Amino acid sequence: MRRVLLASQSERRFSWLKENLGEDIEFYSSALISPESKPPQGFEVSEQVERVCQSKAENAIIEHKLSEYQRKAHYDAILVADTMIEDPDDHKSSFGKPIDGLSAAGMLIRLAGRKHKVWSSTSILLPPDSNERGGDNAKWNISNYTSFATVEFSDLGADEIFELISSESWKGKAGGYDLAGLAGKFCRVVEGEEVTVLGLSDLAIDRLVQIIPR
Repeated sequence: MRRVLLASQSERRFSWLKENLGEDIEFYSSALISPESKPPQGFEVSEQVERVCQSKAENAIIEHKLSEYQRKAHYDAILVADTMIEDPDDHKSSFGKPIDGLSAAGMLIRLAGRKHKVWSSTSILLPPDSNERGGDNAKWNISNYTSFATVEFSDLGADEIFELISSESWKGKAGGYDLAGLAGKFCRVVEGEEVTVLGLSDLAIDRLVQIIPR
């Protein structure tokens, strides 16, 4: 069975991979140690997320080479990913993770009754000895794929926002909501794929299935 490492602490991404591809691919998860780079300003969110993901990919290669544990474990591919929610009023601004319930409520108020884009960028890292590459290249190969999905929120009243905030489902979630959690009652994907909102580019998933045969 092929082995793929998800270099992320996201339980949501890891669970999706195991549930949807786990029958034929053995997935492992290990969070990156390197601090995450800040999104570069002045660019559209689509480019910001790509640049952050590229930085994560480069860090993943360095950490993989340095880690004794990783050197002993062979992986057919490593995945890294980043997701950003585009401000519905500014395509060069993104919503980060709220620092507290008040900031989460502010984001939900901004998103309520509107549509917004969620961008996910995913890099597939192939080691030098990868069969896909013929094993004749001394460098790692990084292929990046970026997708967006459009999410529409229903109107949120005070009771709905209180329910979302008090559930603490906003914690660690960009934009202050989790599509696969409680917020799923109030929003839906109207364009694109749900996996993109959950944190993985659907284009990368299609490519992964092609290069890691089942």
